[in-house]
Amino acid sequence: MEDNTMAVTAPMVKELREMTGAGMMDCKKALSATDGDMDKAVEFLREKGLAGAEKKAGRIAAEGIVVTALTEDSKKAVVVEVNAETDFVAKNEKFQTYAADVAAQALKTEAKDMETFLAEKWEKDPSLTVKEALSTQISIIGENMNIRRFEQVEEANGFIASYIHGGGKIGVLIDVETDVVNVAVKEMAKNVAMQAAALKPMYTDRSEVSEDFIEHEKGILMAQIQNDPKEASKPEKVIAGMIQGRINKELKEICLMDQVYVKAEDGKQSVDQYVKAVAKENGANIKIKKFVRFETGEGLEKKEENFAEEVAKQMGM
Repeated sequence: MEDNTMAVTAPMVKELREMTGAGMMDCKKALSATDGDMDKAVEFLREKGLAGAEKKAGRIAAEGIVVTALTEDSKKAVVVEVNAETDFVAKNEKFQTYAADVAAQALKTEAKDMETFLAEKWEKDPSLTVKEALSTQISIIGENMNIRRFEQVEEANGFIASYIHGGGKIGVLIDVETDVVNVAVKEMAKNVAMQAAALKPMYTDRSEVSEDFIEHEKGILMAQIQNDPKEASKPEKVIAGMIQGRINKELKEICLMDQVYVKAEDGKQSVDQYVKAVAKENGANIKIKKFVRFETGEGLEKKEENFAEEVAKQMGM
């Protein structure tokens, strides 16, 4: 009888280890059990309690820079990712100037998607479209480049704070609704932006977390308990309490406002408590409405051709 199971290779095991932090033999077993399906292998390890809640990003195939631009009154901002093939080019002054020009135009654009943005006139030379100007830059710099994504944020009743980490590796925008704008409130907003850059939250607060996500996590946690004879024998009510406790712990890690504030003097103060403390000190009503966090190359995982494919698609090749 022919064996159609996929052979588990050393690079596959290495990749799964990098994604989950699980042991080598556990990764090999997970890949064998799921016929080499990486996503299913992650789920398999989580159900066995052998992997963390969040899949770590795979190796990134593209270099580049994340840039932010703000209006003078800081009521509107944009974050943009521009990719290049090598870190050498990403650090090049011409490339960085071009990325800043892209951000300046993305701040003003009314385009809601990349296709529309690429088709509009390039402000620096209206005889070209944004796409044609990109082609020109590729010729000058001699390397494939890509305007990958942008996102605008507006706040009429407050301001937008921005933070760039690692020379453009990570860019964060924080939407702050407030009736007081002073040095202390601006410093608070920057600190919250630095928190988002460092601890990579998935949501602003619990209101953004979907029921589907919660139910999926509960299913994983139930499988973990059922795989542990000692825990599986506990009363149903106790198990339900354990699951809820673990869900709450996870939400404190993935929701920005629930995270422990990195500069907390007592090591316990949450970001939400920090914001409320600053609000009280300044007689302000403050709400962190949302954040946007771009990390260079995130989602462009593993295969080097992914970057080339994105460029080819954008250039209509």
